[in-house]
Amino acid sequence: MKDRQDGMTRRPYVGATGAGALAQQVISGIKLPDSQIVQEATELVRQHEPEILFNHSVRVYVFGAMNGTRQDIKFDPELLYLAALFHDLGLVDEYHTETKRFEVDGADAAREFLRSRGIAELKADLVWEAIALHTTPGIPQYMRPEVALTQAGVLVDALGMGYDDYTPEQRDQVIAAFPRGDDFKNEFIELQTRSALRKPTTTFGTVNVEYIECHDPTFRRPSNVYARIRNAPWHS
Repeated sequence: MKDRQDGMTRRPYVGATGAGALAQQVISGIKLPDSQIVQEATELVRQHEPEILFNHSVRVYVFGAMNGTRQDIKFDPELLYLAALFHDLGLVDEYHTETKRFEVDGADAAREFLRSRGIAELKADLVWEAIALHTTPGIPQYMRPEVALTQAGVLVDALGMGYDDYTPEQRDQVIAAFPRGDDFKNEFIELQTRSALRKPTTTFGTVNVEYIECHDPTFRRPSNVYARIRNAPWHS
């Protein structure tokens, strides 16, 4: 397949052959949502994301849904799926902006998509919040279940946080359905670093600046909050 502008190769999808077939999957007791809007969203994201991101996004949903089920948390599976599906869309060229954090780019894309399908504003805003806050530490776990579970899914799949909360069988079933591939860690870091380097000012004050710092050990942020408070134009 033709190489993408983001440097990743779009390979044929290795799982289900269509959104309908995808929605019929049940992974360790978690059924993927199968509404019309879910199928349309799945096709849209699959069209623009490389396989590594698409599979990661669906794994985020499954792990998040498992987490919620294990804790007997009531959540909307469709909204959780949509948040997980769109959460990294801001990393791809088609949804990249120069001035917004990549999380906001993805959140904006999701909300626009939901609005165009007549989804209620409150639901669209909830999906927006789940995506926009998925890399923010210390806050999402106290918010609505869909917000908390989106981040929980991201943390276990990307960072391994909560890894042992899932049985080996559960983890194996998720990976079998939506493979990580041979080099997920390096490929994922490459995508994140590329996005951060393209708009470094959007990373200041976020975990995303660490991708730049690891890529270039000589990089220094232009200022930090300590210095900004000290240099504020107030008398005291």
